[in-house]
Amino acid sequence: MAPLSSEAAASTSSSFLPPSKDDSHHYTYEVFLSFRGEDTRSNFTDHLQSALCEKGIEIFIDDELRRGEEISSALVKAIEESRVSIIVFSQNYASSRWCLDELVKILECRRFKGQEVRPVFYKVDPSDVRHQRGAFGEAYATLDQCKNKVKMEKWKAALTEAADLSGWPFKDGEYEAKFIKKIVGELSTRVVNASCELHVADHPIGLESCRQDICRLLHDTENVVHMVGIWGPGGIGKSTVAKDVFNSIRHEFEGSCFLADVRSNVLAQLQERLLVDILRDLNWKVCSVEEGVSFIKTRMRHKKVLLILDDVSDSSQLQNLVPCPDCFGPGSRILITTRDKRWLIAHEVDCVYEVKMLDDCHALELFSLHALKTNRPPSDYLELAQHVIRYAKGLPLALIVLGSHLFRRSIEEWKATIGSCKGGPQAIIQDVLKISYDALGADLKELFLDMVCFFKGKKLDDVKPILEAFYDYKTMMIGIAALQEKALITIDRDEIWMHDLIEEMGKNIVYQESPDEPGERSRVWSEEDADDILTNNTGTYKVRGIQVPWRTSKIPLIAESLSNMKNLRYISMSDHLEYECFSGEIDYLSNQLRWLNWPRCPLQSFPSSYHANKLSKLNIPYSRITRLWEGRKVL
Repeated sequence: MAPLSSEAAASTSSSFLPPSKDDSHHYTYEVFLSFRGEDTRSNFTDHLQSALCEKGIEIFIDDELRRGEEISSALVKAIEESRVSIIVFSQNYASSRWCLDELVKILECRRFKGQEVRPVFYKVDPSDVRHQRGAFGEAYATLDQCKNKVKMEKWKAALTEAADLSGWPFKDGEYEAKFIKKIVGELSTRVVNASCELHVADHPIGLESCRQDICRLLHDTENVVHMVGIWGPGGIGKSTVAKDVFNSIRHEFEGSCFLADVRSNVLAQLQERLLVDILRDLNWKVCSVEEGVSFIKTRMRHKKVLLILDDVSDSSQLQNLVPCPDCFGPGSRILITTRDKRWLIAHEVDCVYEVKMLDDCHALELFSLHALKTNRPPSDYLELAQHVIRYAKGLPLALIVLGSHLFRRSIEEWKATIGSCKGGPQAIIQDVLKISYDALGADLKELFLDMVCFFKGKKLDDVKPILEAFYDYKTMMIGIAALQEKALITIDRDEIWMHDLIEEMGKNIVYQESPDEPGERSRVWSEEDADDILTNNTGTYKVRGIQVPWRTSKIPLIAESLSNMKNLRYISMSDHLEYECFSGEIDYLSNQLRWLNWPRCPLQSFPSSYHANKLSKLNIPYSRITRLWEGRKVL
């Protein structure tokens, strides 16, 4: 996946840049509680533990140790496998060597594993912990007889470091229940939620640069709501990138919500999920879309949230889930993934990030990890793997599906699969890519299939006159733009291109119109199928276009084959296509014909029934024509 342009990536912020180290460490516990038992076990710590458990937060405290285990090693393991450590500093905390050893280990994990550490100053002053004075210092003084001066220095440094961390001070006279509710609420929204990470990918190849670029785009120096779109074709990894970004920055927000597969879900249910996730209240019920919009507008205004709408396919989804930026509190960030760029522009997102195909190096690594469970294929598989890379053209979905399909298969099976490139895992890829096609209107579907079957690689300026003969100018221009916005085609240096797998998907749609009879399909583009239709008279009224871009051999041609294709509107034959014989007479030529490009056309005249009133292009050899038609024609 290629990095963002320098202009788009210019703005940076440490607040939204994820840590450079790998933060995918597996945690057994969400919270480790460190406390002095004789001070708080039966009161504050017990109440805090109960409140956290009610929220479904996985906790480790000493009471959970199984009998017979070595406590010190078990505690060390528990600390290392906890995402957050809460240290309850009470009056006698520092009198326990056990507690101080825990504290040293906790702070080591903070430094080397990036774990979150939050102190609770329970009826002690943070400055007393920092300087070991007052009642807290008196407890620490009881350790003076400890002969291990090195350990004493470690404990003192750890107390000073921990006292400087952001925490929760509790003083005599406060309401303990209210204080605990505050701790649990903050842990739920800002810290512990990070442990409920979305699964991103088994092998996140190429994700880091995308994540960094999008995090830069999400940053804005002003404290405003910022919306960013992630755009690209099906299978390129938009959802994967969005999940990675979500996991890396969600802790920066008061609330976060990832709405997956927006395309296929009921809007009212999505609104309800949004309210539940952000407001942390399972009792929310949305009875109608209108009610959901009202709730979003009134209940989110003061919350700094991270919201991701994944796979948006219609403007109504955006209008009802993000009615306006002001619905959310200052500093909120909204990410939208879609295959259709038009929805992003219409909803006035601040910027759009285009996800690029993987380069060959990353593509080979991703494929190899799925096919061979290694970063690079061994020498006897390398050439075959490179064939796959050329076929997939950097599309992650294709690499993953093909790699998984070929896992633990022999070289012979690899060759057979790569050689056929039909069915099996390819069908999965096609199903994903076909979603964009199915969402098109009738005219756009026809335009897309014309592009796929006839015009890939051609100059747009050369193709426009042909398309204008089939569609009106406005439909053609809007259609071309729409297909680009949906990432089904690209225009590169005025040439029409699309991913090979998108081309394969489109041609497969035409092929499925009649798998056994080419003459029953709407479009014919291969030499073999054109031969069958023109020499065996198998064409039917369903054929709308024939194109043979290159042919050097000679074929026999039966004139009647053109007579049966009564809806034919497009003929484009290679300059090199010749005929070893031409038999019969053409008694009918489609009155739907718009474009006739046949430099070596063997016809000597057109039938009298041909009207030519829709013809826009006529390119046939003047030397062979004895009479075009009788009378005058209005072209």
